[in-house]
Amino acid sequence: MAAQALRRTPLYEEHKALGARLVDFAGWEMPVQYEGIKAEHEAVRTAAGLFDVSHMGEVFIRGPQAEEAVQRLVTRDVSRLSVGQAGYAAVCYESGGTVDDVLVYRTPDDFLIVVNASNREKDVAHFRENTEDLDAEVVDESDDWALLALQGPRAVELLQPFTETDLSSIKYYRYEVGEVDGAYAILSRTGYTGEDGFELFVRPDDAPRIWRLLIEAGAAPVGLAPATTTRSRWVARRSGASPAGPCLRPWARPSGLRSWRRTWKMSSRW
Repeated sequence: MAAQALRRTPLYEEHKALGARLVDFAGWEMPVQYEGIKAEHEAVRTAAGLFDVSHMGEVFIRGPQAEEAVQRLVTRDVSRLSVGQAGYAAVCYESGGTVDDVLVYRTPDDFLIVVNASNREKDVAHFRENTEDLDAEVVDESDDWALLALQGPRAVELLQPFTETDLSSIKYYRYEVGEVDGAYAILSRTGYTGEDGFELFVRPDDAPRIWRLLIEAGAAPVGLAPATTTRSRWVARRSGASPAGPCLRPWARPSGLRSWRRTWKMSSRW
């Protein structure tokens, strides 16, 4: 029986051209590193690194009872999210085990939930199964988006020349809808690496051009391995947990529960 072909993001050819080491990650052929883990980690810490995270899933919840649906699905009070704000949350089973950890974005008309690549199909099924009694629609738009993450202390400096959106006006865990080099974009500022940064939700056809633009402006391409090393610092700084972060399993409550509770107490900030 032939192995199932790996999925590829709209930036696959860009990764090949830059000599990336490509690996199987959750069924996607993704760059694990380019120049090297240490160099790419330092680029994020001292300048700016550019990640391809287009394998992440984008699921929209729409309809008259969209807020009630999301409220049921995630562990935070989404009624406290204002339009233009994002919030980190867990998706749990009734037993308390974890389905996934997600970001929830509130828009004027609906909610966007960004899910992990390996959980996309499972999450969508869980969302639909647990909201079927509500007047809300679960729409998986993952294939309609590419996602680039520009992270590092020079992120504003490198991105601002290509957008009319005032990046300084986007606060932490907020977003704006605008354009990047004339292309429609959602510009989010979650900075998940522990540094300042922006996530750019763009259409797949626009992604390669924007990627090259930011690389030429001085951003270093960064693979999945440095994404993990930079993110571990974010977890420790934000929650007080160990660098490995909380244990997210379907059959168990998160480990380090005191750290987990501290995280939720801080949730009003993010």
